[in-house]
Parts: sequence; C-alpha cells; structure tokens
Amino acid sequence: MESLIEQIKHGQIWDFHGGIHPPEHKTQSNQGAILERILPTELVIPLKQHIGSKGKLLISQGDQVFAGQAITETDIQQCVPVHAPTSGTVIAIEDRTIAHPSGLSDRCVVIQPDGNDNWGAKPAFTEYLTQTPERLIDHIRAMGIAGMGGAGFPTARKLQTGLARTEILIINAAECEPYITADDRLMQDCADEIVAGIQILNHIVKPKLAVIGIEDNKPEAIAALNAAVEDDILIQVVPTKYPSGGEKQLHPTDHGKRGTGQSLSS
Repeated sequence: MESLIEQIKHGQIWDFHGGIHPPEHKTQSNQGAILERILPTELVIPLKQHIGSKGKLLISQGDQVFAGQAITETDIQQCVPVHAPTSGTVIAIEDRTIAHPSGLSDRCVVIQPDGNDNWGAKPAFTEYLTQTPERLIDHIRAMGIAGMGGAGFPTARKLQTGLARTEILIINAAECEPYITADDRLMQDCADEIVAGIQILNHIVKPKLAVIGIEDNKPEAIAALNAAVEDDILIQVVPTKYPSGGEKQLHPTDHGKRGTGQSLSS
C-alpha cells in the first residue's frame, strides 16, 4: 500500500464531511494588482498583536522612528517584537480602541508619518542555507512574524514545534472565505517571493514533502505558482468548498490518513 506521501504525490485528494458553497463575491477585488500603500495622517499600532504578552517599549513620545524599526523587544519565545510600519514621529503612547470583536481598548503607539517612508537597518542573511534552523527561527521571531488566522500564533514558535518532526509541510493557499482575496493577489503578484519563503521553511523543518494546497477557483494564482516552483514543492489543487481553508479540513492526516510524523501548516 502506498504511503501517505506517495498518495499525495500521485494526486490523491480526500474530501471532508460537510461544507457549503456560499456566493464567493471575489471578483470585486481579485481582478487588479496590489496597489501601492497610501500613508494615512496617523497610524495606531497596538503593542499586542499576537497571542502571548506585550513586549517592552523601546521608544518614547516624541521620538523619531524609521520604517521597520522595532518599537518593542522581548526575550520570551511566545512573544514577538512590534515594528513601526513607516517613518515618522511618535505622538502618543496611550490606550486606543483596537481592531478586535470585543471593541475593547489596549495600549498603542501612535505614529504621525512623515511621508518619506525611510527605512532603518534591515538585518538579513544573504545565504540562509549556511545558517542553522535555530538561528533562522530566532531571526523570524525578531522580525515580528506572527500568524494572521485569528490566534496570532508566533511563526517562530510554530516552527520550533516542527523541528525534526515534520513529514509534510502544507502551505495553506485555500482562501475560501467570501469576498477575501488577499492571498489570491499575493500569489498572483508575488509568487517568486512566496516560493522563496517556502524554500526557507524547507531548510528549517526539513520535511519529506512540501505541498501548496490551493482551491481550483484561483487559476491565475495556480499558473503563477506553477511558473515559480521547483521540483521540491508540489502544488495540489483542491475543489472549492467552504471551509477548505481550515487547518483540519486541509490536512490529509485529519481525514483518516494518519501519517507517522507531523504535518506543519503555514
């Protein structure tokens, strides 16, 4: 009998129980390229943008900051720094209403952009293949990368749990919610960068298989990814059905096909 990985390589798809087909309403926003950002007159940056505790403030009211500058720091693995989105002046550090269903307030840094969007130092590894997985994970944590799926789980922490345990690396490209097309446009416009990121993840967790799970209602994104991927990444097109983008729905190990290792979803 074929292993789970061999079945996936041969195009096997497992359905999940239930699911619906709501009106997609995606054409309103998936037909045009990503626009250049427009700087507002004021930016409100919550100090807690992920699961875990807040970091320690590195700036004060009146300070000038650069784009990408860390405004908090932490040495806790479950916490990541928050960075300034653009250059400008810190005009307040105070409680503001945050973008959360609760409608509650939390501590925020308020920045008045200067319109220049000047960047500070950009620490980077030019040859990531020469770095250890542990050092790359620490760099990812320092860059403030956290999941955007609701829980805000720090990416570095998720990668740590997958070290030496991941057989299948699943890249979740099944953007199944109505109206939402951010992932679709990112794949169409930034396929090379996405594939480069997957290669870095491959180097860190060293899976036996890396697979991009993408719904069949994104033909342009599928074409862009196919043009960018190399042989060590598999693109698996799955039928469009809500909630196919859910972690348990996208994982083959959650449909009666339990592997011997762990699947890491990103």
